[in-house]
Amino acid sequence: MTTTTTTNVTDLYPTRGATEVATPRQDPVVWGGPDAPGPVPAGDLRSLDRDGFLAIDQLIGPDEVSVYRNELERLIADPAIRADDRSIIEPQSKEIRSVFEVHRISEIFANLVRDERVVGRARQILGSDVYVHQSRINVKPGFGASGFYWHSDFETWHAEDGLPNMRTISVSIALTENYDTNGGLMIMPGSHKTFLGCAGATPKDNYKKSLQMQDAGTPSDEALTKMASEYGIKLFTGRAGSATWFDCNAMHGSGDNITPFPRSNVFIVFNSVENAAVEPFAAPIRRPEYIGARDFTPVK
Repeated sequence: MTTTTTTNVTDLYPTRGATEVATPRQDPVVWGGPDAPGPVPAGDLRSLDRDGFLAIDQLIGPDEVSVYRNELERLIADPAIRADDRSIIEPQSKEIRSVFEVHRISEIFANLVRDERVVGRARQILGSDVYVHQSRINVKPGFGASGFYWHSDFETWHAEDGLPNMRTISVSIALTENYDTNGGLMIMPGSHKTFLGCAGATPKDNYKKSLQMQDAGTPSDEALTKMASEYGIKLFTGRAGSATWFDCNAMHGSGDNITPFPRSNVFIVFNSVENAAVEPFAAPIRRPEYIGARDFTPVK
Protein backbone atom coordinates (compact mmCIF):
# COMPACT_ATOMS: atom_id res chain seq x y z
CA MET A 1 0.00 0.00 0.00
CA THR A 2 1.20 3.50 -0.86
CA THR A 3 -0.19 6.56 0.91
CA THR A 4 0.55 10.13 -0.12
CA THR A 5 -0.14 13.23 1.99
CA THR A 6 1.90 15.82 0.10
CA THR A 7 0.24 19.24 0.04
CA ASN A 8 2.76 21.41 -1.87
CA VAL A 9 1.11 20.80 -5.24
CA THR A 10 -0.05 23.67 -7.45
CA ASP A 11 -3.82 23.93 -7.68
CA LEU A 12 -4.51 24.10 -11.41
CA TYR A 13 -8.28 23.95 -10.98
CA PRO A 14 -9.64 26.30 -8.29
CA THR A 15 -13.13 25.49 -7.03
CA ARG A 16 -15.50 25.87 -4.07
CA GLY A 17 -14.77 29.59 -3.77
CA ALA A 18 -17.05 32.61 -3.61
CA THR A 19 -18.03 32.43 -7.28
CA GLU A 20 -18.03 29.99 -10.18
CA VAL A 21 -14.81 30.07 -12.19
CA ALA A 22 -14.27 28.52 -15.63
CA THR A 23 -10.70 27.31 -16.23
CA PRO A 24 -9.44 25.92 -19.56
CA ARG A 25 -8.26 22.34 -19.26
CA GLN A 26 -4.54 22.19 -18.43
CA ASP A 27 -4.06 18.46 -19.09
CA PRO A 28 -4.23 16.06 -22.04
CA VAL A 29 -7.29 13.86 -22.48
CA VAL A 30 -5.51 10.89 -24.07
CA TRP A 31 -2.22 10.81 -22.18
CA GLY A 32 -0.88 7.89 -24.17
CA GLY A 33 -1.18 9.84 -27.42
CA PRO A 34 -3.25 9.04 -30.53
CA ASP A 35 -0.96 6.17 -31.56
CA ALA A 36 -0.63 4.52 -28.15
CA PRO A 37 -0.75 0.72 -28.47
CA GLY A 38 -3.72 -1.03 -26.92
CA PRO A 39 -7.28 -2.23 -27.52
CA VAL A 40 -8.69 1.22 -28.42
CA PRO A 41 -8.34 2.07 -32.16
CA ALA A 42 -6.69 5.38 -33.04
CA GLY A 43 -9.94 6.78 -34.43
CA ASP A 44 -11.72 6.08 -31.16
CA LEU A 45 -8.93 7.77 -29.22
CA ARG A 46 -9.42 10.87 -31.35
CA SER A 47 -13.18 10.75 -30.68
CA LEU A 48 -12.52 10.44 -26.95
CA ASP A 49 -10.19 13.44 -27.10
CA ARG A 50 -12.80 15.49 -28.97
CA ASP A 51 -16.01 14.45 -27.20
CA GLY A 52 -14.87 13.26 -23.78
CA PHE A 53 -16.49 9.85 -24.08
CA LEU A 54 -16.32 6.58 -25.97
CA ALA A 55 -19.28 4.21 -26.28
CA ILE A 56 -18.74 0.47 -26.85
CA ASP A 57 -21.67 -1.61 -28.07
CA GLN A 58 -20.54 -4.78 -26.31
CA LEU A 59 -17.65 -4.85 -23.86
CA ILE A 60 -18.77 -8.07 -22.14
CA GLY A 61 -20.93 -10.89 -23.47
CA PRO A 62 -24.39 -12.07 -22.36
CA ASP A 63 -23.04 -14.96 -20.26
CA GLU A 64 -20.72 -12.55 -18.43
CA VAL A 65 -23.56 -10.08 -17.91
CA SER A 66 -25.53 -12.80 -16.13
CA VAL A 67 -22.61 -13.52 -13.81
CA TYR A 68 -22.15 -9.87 -12.84
CA ARG A 69 -25.87 -9.17 -12.53
CA ASN A 70 -26.34 -12.19 -10.27
CA GLU A 71 -23.46 -10.96 -8.13
CA LEU A 72 -25.04 -7.51 -7.94
CA GLU A 73 -28.32 -9.04 -6.80
CA ARG A 74 -26.51 -11.17 -4.22
CA LEU A 75 -24.73 -8.15 -2.79
CA ILE A 76 -27.77 -5.91 -2.45
CA ALA A 77 -29.76 -8.75 -0.84
CA ASP A 78 -27.09 -9.35 1.82
CA PRO A 79 -28.06 -7.71 5.15
CA ALA A 80 -24.37 -7.33 6.05
CA ILE A 81 -23.74 -5.36 2.85
CA ARG A 82 -26.78 -3.17 3.51
CA ALA A 83 -25.48 -2.36 6.99
CA ASP A 84 -21.99 -1.55 5.69
CA ASP A 85 -20.98 2.11 5.39
CA ARG A 86 -20.06 1.41 1.78
CA SER A 87 -23.76 1.02 0.91
CA ILE A 88 -25.70 4.19 0.08
CA ILE A 89 -29.43 4.05 0.76
CA GLU A 90 -32.13 5.94 -1.17
CA PRO A 91 -33.62 8.52 1.22
CA GLN A 92 -37.21 7.92 0.06
CA SER A 93 -37.51 4.23 -0.86
CA LYS A 94 -34.83 3.08 1.62
CA GLU A 95 -33.46 0.76 -1.08
CA ILE A 96 -29.74 0.45 -1.86
CA ARG A 97 -28.64 3.09 -4.37
CA SER A 98 -24.93 2.24 -4.62
CA VAL A 99 -22.36 -0.09 -3.09
CA PHE A 100 -18.81 1.31 -3.07
CA GLU A 101 -15.45 -0.46 -3.20
CA VAL A 102 -17.17 -3.37 -4.86
CA HIS A 103 -13.89 -4.72 -6.27
CA ARG A 104 -12.75 -5.32 -2.67
CA ILE A 105 -16.06 -6.76 -1.48
CA SER A 106 -16.47 -9.16 -4.41
CA GLU A 107 -13.84 -11.30 -6.12
CA ILE A 108 -16.15 -11.50 -9.15
CA PHE A 109 -16.01 -7.72 -9.62
CA ALA A 110 -12.29 -7.75 -8.78
CA ASN A 111 -11.81 -10.04 -11.78
CA LEU A 112 -13.69 -7.56 -13.96
CA VAL A 113 -11.35 -4.75 -12.88
CA ARG A 114 -8.34 -6.90 -13.82
CA ASP A 115 -9.86 -7.93 -17.18
CA GLU A 116 -7.54 -6.68 -19.93
CA ARG A 117 -10.55 -5.48 -21.95
CA VAL A 118 -11.17 -3.07 -19.08
CA VAL A 119 -7.85 -2.15 -17.45
CA GLY A 120 -6.00 -2.34 -20.78
CA ARG A 121 -8.10 0.48 -22.19
CA ALA A 122 -7.49 2.57 -19.06
CA ARG A 123 -3.71 2.11 -19.30
CA GLN A 124 -3.73 3.03 -22.97
CA ILE A 125 -5.78 6.20 -22.44
CA LEU A 126 -3.89 7.39 -19.36
CA GLY A 127 -0.44 6.42 -20.64
CA SER A 128 0.70 4.63 -17.48
CA ASP A 129 -0.11 1.96 -14.96
CA VAL A 130 -3.38 2.63 -13.19
CA TYR A 131 -5.03 1.96 -9.85
CA VAL A 132 -8.70 1.98 -8.86
CA HIS A 133 -9.63 5.34 -7.38
CA GLN A 134 -13.23 4.24 -6.92
CA SER A 135 -15.54 1.37 -7.82
CA ARG A 136 -19.21 0.83 -7.20
CA ILE A 137 -22.35 -0.82 -8.40
CA ASN A 138 -25.23 1.55 -9.10
CA VAL A 139 -28.71 0.13 -8.65
CA LYS A 140 -31.55 2.03 -10.27
CA PRO A 141 -34.72 -0.03 -9.83
CA GLY A 142 -37.92 1.02 -11.54
CA PHE A 143 -40.73 3.13 -10.12
CA GLY A 144 -38.90 6.08 -8.70
CA ALA A 145 -35.15 5.55 -8.30
CA SER A 146 -33.57 8.99 -8.19
CA GLY A 147 -30.99 10.25 -10.65
CA PHE A 148 -27.60 11.95 -10.37
CA TYR A 149 -27.65 15.73 -10.95
CA TRP A 150 -25.28 17.40 -13.44
CA HIS A 151 -21.67 17.42 -12.26
CA SER A 152 -18.03 16.91 -13.20
CA ASP A 153 -16.55 14.00 -11.29
CA PHE A 154 -13.14 15.63 -11.33
CA GLU A 155 -14.50 18.69 -9.54
CA THR A 156 -15.35 16.46 -6.56
CA TRP A 157 -12.28 14.24 -6.81
CA HIS A 158 -10.04 17.32 -6.95
CA ALA A 159 -11.82 19.27 -4.21
CA GLU A 160 -12.54 16.42 -1.78
CA ASP A 161 -10.11 13.60 -2.67
CA GLY A 162 -7.05 15.58 -3.74
CA LEU A 163 -6.50 14.36 -7.31
CA PRO A 164 -4.11 16.97 -8.75
CA ASN A 165 -4.60 16.48 -12.50
CA MET A 166 -7.17 15.27 -15.00
CA ARG A 167 -5.53 11.91 -15.56
CA THR A 168 -8.50 9.76 -14.62
CA ILE A 169 -10.97 7.77 -16.73
CA SER A 170 -14.25 6.10 -15.81
CA VAL A 171 -16.16 3.22 -17.34
CA SER A 172 -19.83 2.45 -16.79
CA ILE A 173 -20.71 -1.10 -17.84
CA ALA A 174 -24.43 -1.75 -18.28
CA LEU A 175 -25.81 -4.82 -16.50
CA THR A 176 -29.36 -4.10 -17.67
CA GLU A 177 -30.80 -2.59 -20.83
CA ASN A 178 -30.33 1.18 -21.09
CA TYR A 179 -33.43 2.65 -22.69
CA ASP A 180 -34.03 6.30 -23.47
CA THR A 181 -36.67 6.30 -20.73
CA ASN A 182 -35.14 4.61 -17.65
CA GLY A 183 -32.76 7.27 -16.38
CA GLY A 184 -29.80 6.76 -18.69
CA LEU A 185 -26.45 8.54 -18.62
CA MET A 186 -26.31 11.98 -20.26
CA ILE A 187 -23.07 13.78 -21.19
CA MET A 188 -22.37 17.19 -22.73
CA PRO A 189 -19.89 16.38 -25.56
CA GLY A 190 -16.80 18.59 -25.40
CA SER A 191 -17.53 19.89 -21.91
CA HIS A 192 -14.43 18.10 -20.61
CA LYS A 193 -12.22 20.78 -22.16
CA THR A 194 -13.33 23.39 -19.59
CA PHE A 195 -13.22 23.00 -15.82
CA LEU A 196 -16.10 24.63 -14.00
CA GLY A 197 -15.07 25.55 -10.47
CA CYS A 198 -18.23 25.66 -8.37
CA ALA A 199 -19.23 28.24 -5.78
CA GLY A 200 -19.62 27.52 -2.08
CA ALA A 201 -17.48 25.95 0.62
CA THR A 202 -17.42 22.20 1.27
CA PRO A 203 -19.17 21.18 4.50
CA LYS A 204 -17.41 18.69 6.77
CA ASP A 205 -18.45 15.11 5.97
CA ASN A 206 -20.14 16.41 2.82
CA TYR A 207 -19.99 12.93 1.28
CA LYS A 208 -22.69 11.66 3.67
CA LYS A 209 -25.22 13.93 1.98
CA SER A 210 -23.78 14.26 -1.52
CA LEU A 211 -23.90 10.53 -2.26
CA GLN A 212 -27.68 10.67 -1.82
CA MET A 213 -28.34 14.18 -3.14
CA GLN A 214 -25.71 16.55 -4.43
CA ASP A 215 -25.31 20.09 -3.13
CA ALA A 216 -21.69 21.26 -2.85
CA GLY A 217 -19.95 21.01 -6.22
CA THR A 218 -23.16 21.53 -8.17
CA PRO A 219 -23.03 23.93 -11.13
CA SER A 220 -25.47 26.83 -11.32
CA ASP A 221 -28.49 26.75 -13.62
CA GLU A 222 -26.95 29.61 -15.61
CA ALA A 223 -23.68 27.73 -16.16
CA LEU A 224 -25.48 24.51 -17.13
CA THR A 225 -27.73 26.38 -19.56
CA LYS A 226 -24.71 27.98 -21.23
CA MET A 227 -22.83 24.67 -21.45
CA ALA A 228 -25.83 22.75 -22.80
CA SER A 229 -26.39 25.44 -25.44
CA GLU A 230 -22.73 25.22 -26.48
CA TYR A 231 -22.16 21.47 -26.30
CA GLY A 232 -25.57 19.83 -26.52
CA ILE A 233 -26.53 16.69 -24.59
CA LYS A 234 -25.91 13.07 -25.58
CA LEU A 235 -28.11 10.36 -24.05
CA PHE A 236 -26.64 6.85 -23.93
CA THR A 237 -28.72 3.79 -24.64
CA GLY A 238 -27.62 0.21 -25.21
CA ARG A 239 -28.06 -3.39 -24.29
CA ALA A 240 -26.66 -5.07 -21.23
CA GLY A 241 -22.92 -5.56 -21.74
CA SER A 242 -22.42 -2.21 -23.46
CA ALA A 243 -20.09 0.32 -21.88
CA THR A 244 -19.37 4.03 -21.84
CA TRP A 245 -15.88 5.31 -21.11
CA PHE A 246 -15.82 8.98 -20.18
CA ASP A 247 -13.30 11.58 -19.13
CA CYS A 248 -13.19 12.64 -15.49
CA ASN A 249 -14.15 16.23 -16.33
CA ALA A 250 -17.10 15.51 -18.63
CA MET A 251 -20.27 17.24 -17.44
CA HIS A 252 -22.79 14.45 -16.96
CA GLY A 253 -25.86 13.33 -15.05
CA SER A 254 -28.88 11.05 -15.22
CA GLY A 255 -32.59 11.40 -14.63
CA ASP A 256 -34.95 9.56 -12.30
CA ASN A 257 -36.18 6.13 -13.35
CA ILE A 258 -39.98 6.11 -13.17
CA THR A 259 -40.35 3.20 -15.60
CA PRO A 260 -40.81 -0.45 -14.55
CA PHE A 261 -37.45 -1.28 -16.12
CA PRO A 262 -34.38 -1.30 -13.83
CA ARG A 263 -31.10 0.29 -14.84
CA SER A 264 -28.05 -1.09 -13.07
CA ASN A 265 -24.37 -0.79 -13.89
CA VAL A 266 -20.91 -1.33 -12.51
CA PHE A 267 -18.81 1.83 -12.41
CA ILE A 268 -15.00 1.76 -12.23
CA VAL A 269 -12.70 4.77 -11.96
CA PHE A 270 -9.08 4.30 -12.99
CA ASN A 271 -6.47 6.88 -12.02
CA SER A 272 -2.87 7.07 -13.19
CA VAL A 273 -0.29 5.98 -10.63
CA GLU A 274 1.49 9.22 -11.61
CA ASN A 275 -1.53 11.25 -10.44
CA ALA A 276 -1.85 9.89 -6.91
CA ALA A 277 -4.10 11.76 -4.50
CA VAL A 278 -2.69 14.40 -2.18
CA GLU A 279 -4.62 16.33 0.46
CA PRO A 280 -8.00 17.75 -0.64
CA PHE A 281 -7.79 21.02 -2.53
CA ALA A 282 -11.11 22.42 -1.28
CA ALA A 283 -12.42 20.36 1.62
CA PRO A 284 -11.64 20.28 5.35
CA ILE A 285 -11.04 16.51 5.46
CA ARG A 286 -10.54 13.59 3.09
CA ARG A 287 -13.45 11.41 2.12
CA PRO A 288 -13.29 7.77 3.31
CA GLU A 289 -10.92 5.50 1.41
CA TYR A 290 -13.78 3.37 0.09
CA ILE A 291 -14.88 6.46 -1.88
CA GLY A 292 -11.48 7.98 -2.73
CA ALA A 293 -8.71 5.38 -2.57
CA ARG A 294 -5.38 5.95 -0.84
CA ASP A 295 -3.97 2.61 -1.95
CA PHE A 296 -2.16 3.38 -5.21
CA THR A 297 -1.12 -0.18 -6.03
CA PRO A 298 -1.30 -0.72 -9.81
CA VAL A 299 -3.91 -3.10 -11.16
CA LYS A 300 -2.18 -6.21 -12.44
